[in-house]
Amino acid sequence: MSQGSVRPMIVVVAFELREHGCGVSASRCGQGGVHRCAVQDALCGSMAITTRGASTIRRILKRHRIPPAPVRHTDTTWRQFLRTQAASMLAVDLFHVDCAVTLRRIYVLFALEVGDRHRHVLGVTAHPDGRWTTEQARNLVMDLGEHVARFWFLVRDRAGQFTASFDTVLADAGIEVVKIPPRCARANCFAKRFVPTVRSELTDRMLIFGERHLRKVLVAYAAHYNTQRPHRALQLPPPRPEAPVPEPVPGRIRRRPILGGLINQYEPAA
Repeated sequence: MSQGSVRPMIVVVAFELREHGCGVSASRCGQGGVHRCAVQDALCGSMAITTRGASTIRRILKRHRIPPAPVRHTDTTWRQFLRTQAASMLAVDLFHVDCAVTLRRIYVLFALEVGDRHRHVLGVTAHPDGRWTTEQARNLVMDLGEHVARFWFLVRDRAGQFTASFDTVLADAGIEVVKIPPRCARANCFAKRFVPTVRSELTDRMLIFGERHLRKVLVAYAAHYNTQRPHRALQLPPPRPEAPVPEPVPGRIRRRPILGGLINQYEPAA
């Protein structure tokens, strides 16, 4: 297929993706600098697929004065959606921990209030099926109590543990479930970021002997995480401190160990 016949296809695809809130950039054309453009021929109804190099697409877009993808006027992007709706958004995810005695894999379901990074440890189980996650959704609504009206969206992935009944429980509470695209874990970045944090600070440094033990240490860690641990995204205060963060003062500092000294909290000595 000649470049003359390919040129209108590339222009049409660029404008169609712009209308759908997507951008095409020649510098992000995939491996090998190759971009696949597909448009439907309105006359014969067939799908014409052509492969052209990134430099060819860049030259054609420049000739038709189509700016790069980030500069185009598009609808709300996913990043803008997360930032503007952070105060009214929840995010949920699962991670696993291997038991040191039975070698069984234990799953943890947690929820995050994106606005202030407050964490809820919803449940621990070795069999995370749809019925279990639905029950944890009910527990989350109960934990939020009267504050549930503050949340409009819940972001989750497309794992099989999240069934239609899970979404129904949240919809009854007025929370709309937003599914991230397939194989796009970064779209649920706030929840995904917590997983390496809890592993590096807790589960990778402690032997877990079972579900009961894991549940106990997660509750203690969540209390530390929500009330004492500094967060850079919040300019270092914890999500919900029990007391105002004290100003640095000269004098003695008292150390209070958590989880047998695995984590330490510091405060001015009386």
